[in-house]
Amino acid sequence: MLASVVTAGSLLLAAPASHAADTPLRGLAEAKGKVMGTAVTGSKLTGTYGEIAGREFNWLTPGNAMKWASVEPSRGSHNWGEADRIVNFAESHGQQVRGHTLLWHQQNPDWLTSGSWTRDQLSAIVQDHIATEVGRYKGRLAAWDVVNEPFNEDGTHRPTLFHDTLGQDYIAQALTWARAADPSAKLYINDYNVEGVNAKSTALYNLVKSLKERGVPIDGVGLQAHLIVGQVPSTLQQNIQRFADLGIDVAITELDIRMQLPSTQAKLTQQAADYQAVMNACVAVARCTGVTVWGFTDSDSWIPDTFPGQGAATPYDENYQPKPAYHAIAEALGGTTTPPPTDACTATYGVTSQWSGGYTGQVRIACSGASLSSWKANWTFGAGQRITQAWNANCTQSGAAVSCTNAPYNGSVPDGGSVTFGFNASWNGSNPVPVVTLG
Repeated sequence: MLASVVTAGSLLLAAPASHAADTPLRGLAEAKGKVMGTAVTGSKLTGTYGEIAGREFNWLTPGNAMKWASVEPSRGSHNWGEADRIVNFAESHGQQVRGHTLLWHQQNPDWLTSGSWTRDQLSAIVQDHIATEVGRYKGRLAAWDVVNEPFNEDGTHRPTLFHDTLGQDYIAQALTWARAADPSAKLYINDYNVEGVNAKSTALYNLVKSLKERGVPIDGVGLQAHLIVGQVPSTLQQNIQRFADLGIDVAITELDIRMQLPSTQAKLTQQAADYQAVMNACVAVARCTGVTVWGFTDSDSWIPDTFPGQGAATPYDENYQPKPAYHAIAEALGGTTTPPPTDACTATYGVTSQWSGGYTGQVRIACSGASLSSWKANWTFGAGQRITQAWNANCTQSGAAVSCTNAPYNGSVPDGGSVTFGFNASWNGSNPVPVVTLG
């Protein structure tokens, strides 16, 4: 979830001004001939989340919006709203979209998994699904993950509805149908734990080699790269290169690097080194098209729900501040970053309590190596929040834009000092933390 509901106690969510790369990641990647992507949630593409997604990345992957259960929850009844939102956002921001995913053993609609299908029936259903979804976005998507996670860890084919009913050749059939639906889209097979050379990645390698020898349309493989801090495979670049030597593209499609919580500076430093190692491996191989992170902020990561006690896996923290991992990505792409000034005054936004429809917010202005004789704090709400009452500041709101100036008695902030003001506000649906600037 983008925002946590705080019902008791005091939780301060810091949101000082962000210090990102001097050139956005997408610009650095483009200069290297690579793509820099992120998985996104369409409903969150507003406010700070939308600003970062549009600014830093040139490739978007719908996290869930294009999976079969999302687009056809009832047979013959389609829901394209979330997927369309992502595609439209990408087109308006000069970005490409990776379709994800057409066939997977998870997140299939109940009507499909509960049915009793003959081989011919399921073949017709799958062909129609691929033709419908790929055809809807024909010419608008750069690539598709056609088949997702087809292998077991030992390299045998995973038993799934599709494999067990249609046979191993369901992969070749799906690729052929996808090519017919959109000849311009690049077609991929995508899997996890195939980043290094092992039994599973070798099975994928042999499958791709066989498909190419048979003339089946296959343009690339996706190495998901859901990794653990300190455990980047030593054979990553070697593995990327051997797939490239088959004459196909390779993409890092779902990169995140999780750690046991709480995070520490040592863990974040190691995570940054790991992110840089993955980036370096891709940059080193010409046919590695680029890297997509599986969510760019810890507030939109799947890790905590799936691996209890673990998290902090993405390049941005929960308050949209770039972590050392972000700077490591930029460095691997040849960029530089400007660190926060040590002599400065900053504003920190927090949510101290929250309830259904309302919350109490707090902004702290602190100076170190500088001072203020008056101040003005500005931010833009990202989800329709409205201030209803303020104290220790004079606050005005026009649309989403908020401006708060000091009261007559608290404009002075000495070096090493701070002032705090608060407010009550309404919210509905989500309550993302904005970035506050002083000016």
